[in-house]
Amino acid sequence: MFGVSTYCLHREPLSHALECLATITDCVEVMDDGLHFLETTELLENYSFRYFFHAPSRGVNIASLLEPIRRASVEVISQCFALAGEVGAGVVIHPGYYAWEEERRGAESMLRLSLRELTVSAEEHSVNFFVENMGNWDYFFLRFPEDLEIIGTTAFALDVGHAHLNDCLTGFLGHPMAHVHLHDNDGREDSHSPVGSGGIDFDAVMQAVHKNHATPIIEVDTFEGCVSSIRRLEELRR
Repeated sequence: MFGVSTYCLHREPLSHALECLATITDCVEVMDDGLHFLETTELLENYSFRYFFHAPSRGVNIASLLEPIRRASVEVISQCFALAGEVGAGVVIHPGYYAWEEERRGAESMLRLSLRELTVSAEEHSVNFFVENMGNWDYFFLRFPEDLEIIGTTAFALDVGHAHLNDCLTGFLGHPMAHVHLHDNDGREDSHSPVGSGGIDFDAVMQAVHKNHATPIIEVDTFEGCVSSIRRLEELRR
């Protein structure tokens, strides 16, 4: 069965989101941000889901050249790791960004340092984590396949919608991946549309998912869109 992100119900309380998702999947990626920000795992323990977490991303930047911000960002994600360890969840993180083109090299060094620190934290909490590729947003790291060398041996989470926005999905599909976010778009806007409604070739995507034994997570903007995405992906499987 395909996993589903709570992103589809991020405007609703997490309790409501989990109740809804229990009717369509047994694997949930909790968007640990906004209304779904986690302070404890008490609510999660009421369900038998296989869990993944998407670490807080809107207010953190692990590539920041401002050391207090970089250090705090690592701490926030480490706190997410601690909770993930309690429920055996893997964690998706964002690679951060640089504020000015001239700062890219320095920010890359900070990103590498943060990943080393997060690797230690993940080991302490017995957690696996994955770095996600970014969409067509200036100054973000990991937009293109050639950027993968920056994350070294850290596991990769492919976001197919983001790769499509940068016109490089085919290149990413040739690289090892441990985790995959599935959503569609028209190549211009990160709309998180239902699978099959945009321009992405999901036959090729699912071949790569199966080849890598990666975990597929539907990350669509609406609950109804998740339901239709599951239906479409099951048709492809047949």
